[in-house]
Amino acid sequence: MRTIDATDDSLPAAAAVCHALLVETAASGLVLVEAGLGQDDVARPGELLDAEWAAAVEPALRPAETAVRQVAALGYDPADVRHVVLTHLDVDHSGGLPDFPWARVHVMAAELEAALAEAPSRRYRPGHWAHGPDWATYRPSRESWYGMAGAVPLTGLPPDFLLIPLGGHSRGHAGVAVRDGAGWLLHAGDAYFYHRELDEEPEVHPLMDILQNSSQVDAELRLANRDRLRALRHEHGVEVVSAHDPWEYARHT
Repeated sequence: MRTIDATDDSLPAAAAVCHALLVETAASGLVLVEAGLGQDDVARPGELLDAEWAAAVEPALRPAETAVRQVAALGYDPADVRHVVLTHLDVDHSGGLPDFPWARVHVMAAELEAALAEAPSRRYRPGHWAHGPDWATYRPSRESWYGMAGAVPLTGLPPDFLLIPLGGHSRGHAGVAVRDGAGWLLHAGDAYFYHRELDEEPEVHPLMDILQNSSQVDAELRLANRDRLRALRHEHGVEVVSAHDPWEYARHT
């Protein structure tokens, strides 16, 4: 997406991202965490995307960057993507769903309810689920994960996957926890936008913070969850990544 400067002079300007995570499982096929923008968005942006949103974030709209094309480029058959797990249903996280129409789509129930009630809007685009996905929806449980309340296991997936409620950015926003060997990685979606927000002395990114503040539905809840993520990283050693920070993304590729 659009190129932004870092607040740290040692880091170069970089194009913001909206990345997905592909996970191989022994019995459940491939699992895609986030769907990004899809082939329809690239081919027909005027129809599928909100013009104001597109002008603000400047998506590159390159076919090769869609998740389905990247899965194939890695040597996998996209038909083996049997599950898609979403942090939320914002346009840049759900646009690729039509490229995997056979997959079960896992999302918090509150998020799907908000999307269906509010679409079409700047953030929710009904063309992204017009194909009738196989939804699997969830409510927060009474269980916790490293002190994070409401953790829920996912139907049809091993216990190496959890949805972790992280409301505030959207109604049913959640992180996706994936066990990575002996540890865990948490894809925190849009719970924060800039890596320095999780520093022990936090700092926001001036431009990305404007975007975050303009899209959040509950500032107090979002900030409380961001504090919990900071503790998760520093006190429990969980690897936490956000959806849009290009410098954080570069450390993991």
